[in-house]
Amino acid sequence: MTALIDRFNGAARRVPTWPLYILCAIPGFWFFYLGLTGGLGVEPIKALEHKLGELALQFLIAGLAVTPLRRHLGVNLLKFRRMLGLVAFFYVLTHLLVWLLLDMQIVSQIWADILKRPYITVGMAGFVLLLPLALTSNNWSVRKLGPKWRQLHKLAYVAVLLGAIHFVMLVKGFQIEPYLYLAAILTLLALRIRPARRKVAI
Repeated sequence: MTALIDRFNGAARRVPTWPLYILCAIPGFWFFYLGLTGGLGVEPIKALEHKLGELALQFLIAGLAVTPLRRHLGVNLLKFRRMLGLVAFFYVLTHLLVWLLLDMQIVSQIWADILKRPYITVGMAGFVLLLPLALTSNNWSVRKLGPKWRQLHKLAYVAVLLGAIHFVMLVKGFQIEPYLYLAAILTLLALRIRPARRKVAI
């Protein structure tokens, strides 16, 4: 098993990240095309919002899984974590833009909904937390901020949790899918917690 993981890690190190940005963005453009051509049903804008939001959650979860995979299984995907985070932000941003520009359109109604609808408030809070993370996901920011960069990027844990809560609050009635996302996120967050070391009595 260890040899297999080592081979996988070796192969992963040879994979360039830049083509993955393009590959991971394709589903978003595909769903947009389906929306334009009638492939998303009778409410294409709502369906597109949902698809983009779900893709955002999936990539946020994938990014959150990188550390537990390395810590507990030895699978090292650390070089892809920045890519996963930026792709996740791309889908969060497009999800928001579809809601703002295609669904709502009226500025006064947008602010009213943000203030009055808790699920929108929670979703916007998650977006606001992700914004500085996306802006500082570059080597210059890592050097400039130093140790503060890691502290800042811990906001991702709160943001992804808010994203899952936004999904749970959004759906009507009981649906299992949002709770599966929430359970996955809570599990990955729990796996990141290091157990306290016991002091050995001398």
